[in-house]
Amino acid sequence: MRSLEALTLDQVVDTARYPLAEPEGALGRAVVSRARRDLSALGCTVLPDFVRPSLRDALRRECSAMAPRAHHDVETVNVYNIAVDSALPQDHPGRRTFERGNAFVARDRIPADSLISRLYSDTLFRDFVARCFELPVLHELADPLSGLVLNVVAPGLEHPWHFDTNEFTVSMLTQQAEDGGVFEYCPNIRTARDENFDDVRDVLDGRGERLTRRLPLQPGDLQLFKGRYSLHRVSPVRGGTERHSAIFAYSERPGVIGSVERTRQLFGRVLPEHLAAEGRAVRGDRLLD
Repeated sequence: MRSLEALTLDQVVDTARYPLAEPEGALGRAVVSRARRDLSALGCTVLPDFVRPSLRDALRRECSAMAPRAHHDVETVNVYNIAVDSALPQDHPGRRTFERGNAFVARDRIPADSLISRLYSDTLFRDFVARCFELPVLHELADPLSGLVLNVVAPGLEHPWHFDTNEFTVSMLTQQAEDGGVFEYCPNIRTARDENFDDVRDVLDGRGERLTRRLPLQPGDLQLFKGRYSLHRVSPVRGGTERHSAIFAYSERPGVIGSVERTRQLFGRVLPEHLAAEGRAVRGDRLLD
């Protein structure tokens, strides 16, 4: 096999199954149509074996080599990522707290020639993702740390129930946990106009089985997810193997940079770009987080 640095997109992605360069062909339209149906009905779709199975081990090894560069922090959080001492009614789901123990490798510590970095920056890949989400265009984040990250969940830790700040998420599992580490979500449990606190409370209190789906993922699968409206988590990781996943962050607007507070939480540091952009964020809805 040619070196990883020399591989073309066709050799990384199974383009016979996912024809990124032929979006208007019959197969390209069928793939996008299925993804849109899943996203509309369930808020999530999985494209299995998006990265060729022959590269799974290379993908795992590359990301495992990056994982020690992650910023680790265990913090007390709630599902809305707001201050845990916020003034909320006694039965409000935001009063439930969890220990979040996941870690992130920032983009500036991910090699530019890695498989996940080359996928993230590829215009055909980005255009394909935009079509699946029914968006006219997507942009790489201008944020030098959070545009592309590797998420690391160590044994004994979890990424507890939460909502995303951004409306959609693009991710790829690169290493499975030995046990646990299952992606669980509650499709469309809230909307831009209704927080639906009752159902959220049921899930947090262990009464939400009827609302919860569990998603079996394999390394190399591409997951597209509307995490703004679907409560979700990665269940506790057990055994001796970390769970690794790449997160490809895009925006409908160019020039997006994360907030100083959130960036420091995730990466333990901020850069001049974050300080310069502070206060310019625009909210698209009035949801709690």
